[in-house]
Amino acid sequence: MAKKALITGITGQDGSYMADLLLEKGYKVYGLIRHSSHEPTDRIHHILNRVTLLNGDLTDQSSLDEAVRVSDPDEIYNLAAQSFVPVSWEQPILTGDVTGLGLTRILEAVRRVKPTARFYQASSSEMFGKVQEVPQTEKTPFYPRSPYGVSKVYGHYMTINYRESYNLFACSGICFNHESPRRGLEFVTRKITYYAAKIKLGLEKELPLGNLDAERDWGFAGDYVEAMWKMLQADKADDFIIATGETHSVREFVQIAFEALELDYKKYVRVDPQLFRPAEVDQLLGSPAKIKKALRWEPKVSFKELVKMMVESDFKLLKSGKDPALAVS
Repeated sequence: MAKKALITGITGQDGSYMADLLLEKGYKVYGLIRHSSHEPTDRIHHILNRVTLLNGDLTDQSSLDEAVRVSDPDEIYNLAAQSFVPVSWEQPILTGDVTGLGLTRILEAVRRVKPTARFYQASSSEMFGKVQEVPQTEKTPFYPRSPYGVSKVYGHYMTINYRESYNLFACSGICFNHESPRRGLEFVTRKITYYAAKIKLGLEKELPLGNLDAERDWGFAGDYVEAMWKMLQADKADDFIIATGETHSVREFVQIAFEALELDYKKYVRVDPQLFRPAEVDQLLGSPAKIKKALRWEPKVSFKELVKMMVESDFKLLKSGKDPALAVS
């Protein structure tokens, strides 16, 4: 009999790649989506006829209970969140409710409805914030620097708490930055590749950016969902950092993106002080040593390949007359 999985945030970047992976492996896939007048299903349009969508919301306990009851999942991947860091400053209470308490509501649904289900929580490198050591490992102390990061720390410890208190198979993957052509346009990486493509086609004249010297450990989302899946196949629930072990600056990302289109970024990039965060996170670098050894996971797509993949995708879309700003929700 086919395994069943429930994915929260199935319409997001990670959720759509996770759905692709699980369908390839023969799973019956359920996805939790919020009911609205416009369902943002662009990222899963190619698999809509192969997944079962359930209405629900991380702020509503009864809908989560019902989603777990209806899907009766073997595995649950909590990939939903208010995940855009700048918005967490504008909406700190909503971010805490969705990203922090929302996770607790799902764990409660698992505990009450399907305690045998294996549960994955999407933790974040933003929990490290003002980093206490380089590289960051599973034992590095957290020092979050945004309401989003604080909410993720709450969710991380709550997952551990439910695992130890109720003997649930619940684990957290501390994901460092991971990108793809499906990344939202509000994120700096996709903003860079989108603007670079528009500038190349004569549709824009400049790219406004914040801190070009911020450094991140960037990987490919398609590789990272495989790590998440491997975590739920393990004999024992545990927490792992999912990262490449390499760090690159925003400036490097910009340079590669523009060079891929035969452009000199220095002619087009404008630093806008208003785009700096209230509390900057200067560098995040994860050590994937534990997950490489324990689960034999390795990232496959290199940093340069990732940037080129994204900029080529945006260039192709824009050249064909499809504006990603209108096509991706």
